[in-house]
Amino acid sequence: MTQSNPTIGCLYGIGVGPGDPELITLKALKALQKAPVICVPQAANRRESYALSIVKDYVKPEQEILRAPFPTDSEEGAAQVWREASKLVTERLRRGQDVAFLTEGDPMLFSTFSYVLAGVREMCPEAPIVIIPGVSSVMAAAASSGEPLVTHGQRLAILPAAYGLDDLAEATSNFDTVVLMKVSPTMVRALANLEELGLTGQSTYVRRVTTDREKVIKDITQITDEDLDYFSLLIVKGKGKKQAANQD
Repeated sequence: MTQSNPTIGCLYGIGVGPGDPELITLKALKALQKAPVICVPQAANRRESYALSIVKDYVKPEQEILRAPFPTDSEEGAAQVWREASKLVTERLRRGQDVAFLTEGDPMLFSTFSYVLAGVREMCPEAPIVIIPGVSSVMAAAASSGEPLVTHGQRLAILPAAYGLDDLAEATSNFDTVVLMKVSPTMVRALANLEELGLTGQSTYVRRVTTDREKVIKDITQITDEDLDYFSLLIVKGKGKKQAANQD
């Protein structure tokens, strides 16, 4: 946390977990309920913020909700939206109001909070910042599937599926476990790549972990269109070929 003028509000980056409201930490809950302003990311093609839906029963009527509807198909457009969101947050902070920015999972792992964090640091560098970690979908999926991610001496790679598929052969050769995040839009290609690599039988698909729509599929050849969901991931047990350091 940075020290600052006491008249400046504090920005809280709060991870609310993967979906089950009971997985929010006590520290996160206290910060959430204390802040007069709550900022939430909301995909432009969704009616409600997923992060807010997780903790809606904890939110008080008097708390202000700031929504940042970001485009899902435009990197440039998303950057502008997050800059505007950072301005809104900074305005509240300069009024002396604390702002709780909510994000599903953990705020420091593939999170929209990183954009607002950078913006606030630029626009209001004197503002104190507190980041409260949350349960990530990666850890929750491992628990639900009963598949340990790694044990002592093993290596783990976490990749966004949209880009990670291009590096899947290399990743599964060099890491004992590879997790592909938000895999459903590229599922057909992912299945083809895993079959080509001989890893179909070493992969587990998890949809909407910890929610009432959770589904764990250990035979990924049985995945249907109905099983696909934006909030999904694949746990792939790789070949784990360790490369010698400084090998010529």
